Amino acid sequence: MDAIGVFDSGVGGLTVVSALRRRLPGESILYLGDTARLPYGSKSPDTVTRYTRRNIEFLAERGVKAVVVACNTASALALPNLDPSGIPTWGVIEPGARKAAAVSRGRVGVIATEATVRSDAYPRALRAIRPDLEILSQPCPLFVPLVEEGWHEDPVTVEVAERYLRPLLNAGIDTLVLGCTHYPLLKSVLQVSAGPGVVLVDSADEVAEMVAAGLAEQGLEATHQPTHHFCVTDSGETFQRLARTILKDDGVELEWVEVV
Repeated sequence: MDAIGVFDSGVGGLTVVSALRRRLPGESILYLGDTARLPYGSKSPDTVTRYTRRNIEFLAERGVKAVVVACNTASALALPNLDPSGIPTWGVIEPGARKAAAVSRGRVGVIATEATVRSDAYPRALRAIRPDLEILSQPCPLFVPLVEEGWHEDPVTVEVAERYLRPLLNAGIDTLVLGCTHYPLLKSVLQVSAGPGVVLVDSADEVAEMVAAGLAEQGLEATHQPTHHFCVTDSGETFQRLARTILKDDGVELEWVEVV
């Protein structure tokens, strides 16, 4: 198929797909949204690793040339323990950490799923780049279901955001890492809650740059007309509606697949 395989637990990884399509317009993309097993953020590391391994196998069976794990929880908990069988595989933690370390004045807030926060993946990555940083993390378990419901700017979402961000803002953060690929879909709400003095870091563009460099380095750039294909593991009416909005593409059609 000669496509880039991308997977996430749901619709959030399409923020990475959107960045990839902007940066690499000639590349085909095969997307897998594991909607049947959403969310990953409340699952155990063993479960997330098992799901991630199988998702990568599914994409490999479809003939992808590379894989982007567009899920922070899977990137944090599973990727360090997996051998991707010779297929170039990238996660989303390192690119986001690099961007945050570059822009922060010294105090970084990280919002993520419970599992990603427990993993300490972002603080480790940030400190490896800038040991001087002060880092505060906040789990935000309600954000993923709110995004999947399509309640991006609902008053309930605004109230939840303000409640989650209050401890970080009281601590004086200057940079906020959106440590889940669903969270950029709440960017307008989060920016209002955080205020103009806080820089929001979404890793999608940095991931796209990393993938572009990796493909070029390994001589894997596209040689065919690009096609995009989207798979889900459960009924996808809401997913399809959100996908068309995120990608600004009314032509998004879904294939319902079983990944066990």
